[in-house]
Amino acid sequence: QLQLVESGGGLVQPGGSLRLSCAVSGDSLDNYAIGWFRQDPGKEREGVSCISRRGAVINYVDSVKGRFTISRDNAKNTVFLQMNSLKPEDTAVYYCAAHRISYLFCSITRREYDYWGQGTQVTVSS
Repeated sequence: QLQLVESGGGLVQPGGSLRLSCAVSGDSLDNYAIGWFRQDPGKEREGVSCISRRGAVINYVDSVKGRFTISRDNAKNTVFLQMNSLKPEDTAVYYCAAHRISYLFCSITRREYDYWGQGTQVTVSS
């Protein structure tokens, strides 16, 4: 029933910025923790960032700390991932995922998530 739709991907040069959006429908975003993941062909899906249901807990994978910022607007049922100082190694399909109910849940382990979006392509290249 829950649906997640990512948007905002595209082609940018190294050092550039993108803001990804994850729009949730079918239920209130307030009920979910959200994670961002990414995957390149031939590689396993990697956790990037997460934010707990009310935003009290936030985590990032080491490779994006200081460059990426996760945020949420529960009133608009949307989660964002602001990506700055992009590097070629950030190139991947980016997915958002949802975990329902757990109050302080925030994980970048993909097995913990129940609902997934279709992904949006991010390409960082000269």
